Amino acid sequence: MDIGEIFQNKIVIATCSTIFGIFVTWITQQILNKRAVFSYNVSHSRVGVSTDDAIFGSVRVTLNGDEVPNLYLSTIEIRNESSNDYENVDIRAYSNDTLLLSEQTQIDETSYVLEWSDKYKKDLHIADGQEISQAQRDLYYRQREFNVPAINRGQIIKLFFLNSAKVNTDPSIWVDIQKKGIKLAFRRPLNTIHGESQPDAAVVGVIIGFLIGAVLIANDTVLWQAVCVAMIYGLIAQTPGAYFLKLWHKCREFIGG
Repeated sequence: MDIGEIFQNKIVIATCSTIFGIFVTWITQQILNKRAVFSYNVSHSRVGVSTDDAIFGSVRVTLNGDEVPNLYLSTIEIRNESSNDYENVDIRAYSNDTLLLSEQTQIDETSYVLEWSDKYKKDLHIADGQEISQAQRDLYYRQREFNVPAINRGQIIKLFFLNSAKVNTDPSIWVDIQKKGIKLAFRRPLNTIHGESQPDAAVVGVIIGFLIGAVLIANDTVLWQAVCVAMIYGLIAQTPGAYFLKLWHKCREFIGG
């Protein structure tokens, strides 16, 4: 029995339709019942380092007059991957081996920036006539806590920190969220294509390629034509994969309301 006869078999078609219907129902339930997942990734760029050179002289990076070994600009991206919108979410960025200096915040596709949480403001409050304590200074250099009034599905929050690692390695900055129903996951920065993860787009592109191959076989396509189609598709496989992922995300948002 060849591929064409299999596709024409009514029992096979009915079985495949049933399995496909169950699969679609399961996917829909997973989308509607999915626990909120927030993901984040961190990238670092060195912008300064204290060095001594016998010929070209010395370079010094200082903090309040004290020398620090290096200076980094770290970017944290936090994405709401769920199909729900959330309000009043506190986000904490912290480190054990890095001095957090100045920061900037950004909520993508808006003009808003984040403010410190009420608790963090209270912890760093300095009464009139008093000076900052060592405990407050340590807290400031060790962590930040921001309040997010609202973060919609698919939205990205960016935190930028000028910082100095205490050791001769890249800084380590982590994120924490403590809110009912939200799970936070760390993801390493990945290359993207058309705004989607390149590895995911490649996998989806390969699956689409198999489906195209099955269609060609079912239609008794001439071998040289099938080879040409496969070669051309192989050059651009990540692009249809990326656009399929975009369509999937749109459908997920539509189903999720």
